Amino acid sequence: MSVTIGLVGARGHTGRHLLRLLAGRNDMRVVCAGSREFAGQAVTTLAPEADPDLIFEALTPEDVAGRGLDAVILALPNGAAAPYVAAIDAASPGTVIVDLSADYRFDENWVYGLPEIYGRDRIRGATRIANPGCYATAGQLAIAPLRDVMAGTAHVFGVSGYSGAGTTPSRKNDTEALQDNLMPYALTGHLHEGEMARHTGVPVAFTPHVAEFFQGLTATVQFEFAAPLLVEDIRVRYETAFGGEPLIRLIDAIPEIRDGAHFNGAVLGGFAVSKDGMRGVTVCALDNLLKGAAVQAVQNLAIATGLPEFDGLI
Repeated sequence: MSVTIGLVGARGHTGRHLLRLLAGRNDMRVVCAGSREFAGQAVTTLAPEADPDLIFEALTPEDVAGRGLDAVILALPNGAAAPYVAAIDAASPGTVIVDLSADYRFDENWVYGLPEIYGRDRIRGATRIANPGCYATAGQLAIAPLRDVMAGTAHVFGVSGYSGAGTTPSRKNDTEALQDNLMPYALTGHLHEGEMARHTGVPVAFTPHVAEFFQGLTATVQFEFAAPLLVEDIRVRYETAFGGEPLIRLIDAIPEIRDGAHFNGAVLGGFAVSKDGMRGVTVCALDNLLKGAAVQAVQNLAIATGLPEFDGLI
């Protein structure tokens, strides 16, 4: 079995990694790659691993919907997915859509695809899958094992590389503005704040920052507990939640950017508890372009279509 895939938004940072990851599998095949800017150029100019016959196309929603594809991955900016979804709904409702934007992460008709927390059964056979955000993935991985012992808000302090700001020029991906700098932004109400709170079911306060490195992120999460806990209690909870997960690495040391960058999974560690046992801290590091986007999309697509989840990822 080989799943035929249309990749819309193929020339972005995440699209580049998706092309590489999908080219490494024998059971998934990108048959059309959308990019208005690169239309007419060989996909190998961006992704040498890709099929040498594959050419970038300026794909309209109708083009994508009419190709008879098994799956479509939408790697588009927030707010751009709806026309493609509507066209596919009308012409080919059985086509699996994995959307990497925030557009459907709050939609009850879509499955939210973070398999290590919310399980694979919900994703199997699903045709509409919302891929979680990068910070939201890190924050939820840190929060989930402690949800039932929390009292109050989880405070998430995040720092990511400037690839998270996308390819459209802005101050957040301006290397001169970022040089020797740490740039806070969206101090309240960031999309990932609401996303984490909705899916974990606990209050979350999130403050994102961008720094001058290219990819990777860390999320330092502080908790208040309903009753005192020991650090050993926390470790056991993470081992129970993620000990069998191939893409989750648990360490005692404090994870740093370099631990998560270029790694297909996430690193959790730095487990600490205050003297009175009422406050704890966990740090999660991952690659915003990989487990925070492309790798997770491949996981979700594989689970949905009944293919091996971890081929090419571990």
